[in-house]
Amino acid sequence: MNRERRRWQSLESAILNPPAVTTRRNGAMKVQQAYQEWAATYDSDRNLTRDLDQQVTLTVLGGLRFDSALEVGCGTGKNTALLAGIARTVHAIDYSAAMIARAKEKSPFDNVVFTLADINQIWPCPDRAANLVTCNLVLEHIEELSFIFAEAARVLATGGQLFVSELHPFRQYLGTQARFDREQETRTIEAFVHNVTDFTDAAAQNGLSIQSIKEWWHKEDVDKPPRLISFLFTRPG
Repeated sequence: MNRERRRWQSLESAILNPPAVTTRRNGAMKVQQAYQEWAATYDSDRNLTRDLDQQVTLTVLGGLRFDSALEVGCGTGKNTALLAGIARTVHAIDYSAAMIARAKEKSPFDNVVFTLADINQIWPCPDRAANLVTCNLVLEHIEELSFIFAEAARVLATGGQLFVSELHPFRQYLGTQARFDREQETRTIEAFVHNVTDFTDAAAQNGLSIQSIKEWWHKEDVDKPPRLISFLFTRPG
């Protein structure tokens, strides 16, 4: 009981006193190197956050239809199959060649194109070319959100939507970040803490309107803070 009380006191303190600025998680592997190493077992490792993200994406987007979709940070393609089913064309980009290789192995879809790209640079997509942009479990690894939202606004067609699904800030406040096991060692991946208003402010500053914000728990997250947070933004006409 004392341990539980201390845990919730810690969470309460984190919520009431969130980081005033974006905070970097130090002592972690660089993002590209980490995902190059993790790619081989990413799909088979026990990962409740990955599994919940897939469910969330299906819940939010599964009933919608789009002409073109841009998947930012496709990883091993865990959400690419869904996008291929709801969009006429899908452009999936990622920073890790190993992750994209795994995604291609699993993709039988002729309406999906994969591109190796650094999303901190100008995205390989023309202006107003996408009706949907998705960012899943990616922005934890991005220090400055403003460029990401500026690029999303640039490539979105009028009325297009930006879907973001990320590790909940409450979890970040408690020290949670992406990690995987190798050689009997847990390796954490470079991450940055973003508050909820960091997402909404970056969107507003780039002309995107918010449609919804939702919090999500895995079924094993009993009496725990939400694991994920999702946002749906639109580019008004």
